[in-house]
Amino acid sequence: MYIKRGIIKELGKSLRRLSSAKRVAIITDKNLSRIYGAQVLNVLNSAGFETDVIAIEPGEKSKTLATLADVFEGLVKSRITRRDIIIALGGGVVGDLGGFAASSFLRGMPYVQVPTSLIAQVDSSIGGKVAVDLPQGKNLVGSFYHPEAVFIDPDFLDTLDAREFSNGMAEVIKYGCIKDRQLFEELTGFDKNELLNNIETIIFKCLSIKKKFVEEDETDQGARMMLNFGHTLGHAIEKYYHYAKYSHGEAVAVGMYRVTKNSEDMGLTEPGTSQRLKEVLSKYGLPYEMPAGNAAEIVEVIAMDKKNKGDSIDIVLLNSIGDGFIKNINKDEIPRFFL
Repeated sequence: MYIKRGIIKELGKSLRRLSSAKRVAIITDKNLSRIYGAQVLNVLNSAGFETDVIAIEPGEKSKTLATLADVFEGLVKSRITRRDIIIALGGGVVGDLGGFAASSFLRGMPYVQVPTSLIAQVDSSIGGKVAVDLPQGKNLVGSFYHPEAVFIDPDFLDTLDAREFSNGMAEVIKYGCIKDRQLFEELTGFDKNELLNNIETIIFKCLSIKKKFVEEDETDQGARMMLNFGHTLGHAIEKYYHYAKYSHGEAVAVGMYRVTKNSEDMGLTEPGTSQRLKEVLSKYGLPYEMPAGNAAEIVEVIAMDKKNKGDSIDIVLLNSIGDGFIKNINKDEIPRFFL
């Protein structure tokens, strides 16, 4: 992992040190292609790579088998071989889709992640989880496939709108909640300038936490599940609203607060934890209340969650800020924890 402002300008030289590839296929979305496409192509062409761009529609709605098929067709047209390399240039959707394409095209190709959103830079660009969605749920078709490298340029964040930046902050807050109380305290105290001035350190802290969990439990069977704090309900909210009303981070924010408020009421979480979480979510422009009128129907969606184990499901709770734990509950207890 390389974290450095302006590192995108060195991408061609960096790839040359990693690979003897002749061709590079860049998987990105149409917005990013318009903003950064010419710059990235120039950097790669200057390093002697032949390049092709495969641009998908932006947003979660593109994380489908149909879009994946279009990407495969683009890779065929690019005449790329297993000696070449794929770049996933974008946020979490591009990273997930591009990584899954790399994992399966020609039975597996080398690829690198160049995450452009905060949520991808602090979370989804590492760990090896690559996937697409099905109508029945999020990330139901995928694999574990690691990139050769991850190049993180915080300068990409300058073009994020406020909502997309908040989307990423939900994952930053998650890391503070489950493993780093000091990070959580810093987030409560930072003003906007202090946050941005410390963003490289924040990215490094989040990725370091994830790195340790992934090294211990690569395929998400045990300790790594701690990274799912807020995601059980969050994924259900995303799916219920067809990935249109709530961003991933917004849905996870609601999931983190709701399960923490309920576990605190049950005596499983230190008193005052949910209030502190609510305050920091509000500070960074994130929702925390369940959508009005649809809560019961949303909770029913959890039955399709990948973390289900027969008649039970693993959920992530907090003892206190910075101290998370995994709890296995019966499915009939789901409303108690999430409603």
